[in-house]
Amino acid sequence: MKNYTITVNGTAYDVVVEEGAGNGAAVAPVKAPAAPKAAPAAPAAAPKAASAGAGSIRVEAGAAGKVFKIEAPVGTAVKKGDPVVIIEAMKMEIPVVAPQDGTVASIDVAVGDAIEAGALLATLN
Repeated sequence: MKNYTITVNGTAYDVVVEEGAGNGAAVAPVKAPAAPKAAPAAPAAAPKAASAGAGSIRVEAGAAGKVFKIEAPVGTAVKKGDPVVIIEAMKMEIPVVAPQDGTVASIDVAVGDAIEAGALLATLN
């Protein structure tokens, strides 16, 4: 028999699994739920070095995904609503646009990077 702790939606359950004789029938009695345990913290990713002229206007990801394309490299003048970075999420290409007029001061990601919602993608001046 093996003991496991399984967490489902933040609730931890202690489970005992009895190894069967190969007939495909496994017995898994469930004990009372254990006290909720905090989910392990994800390791913090090392921050990317921003260029010396990093701007004060942040361009952040609205969804998690992968960086698909850089639309506006450093030094490009952009208008509010112009795409700066394209991210791919669930097989869709999602443009991340400039929140206001400005010039791209830094690109803080590279094509292929996995990003989380709210991640800093670029800055504008």
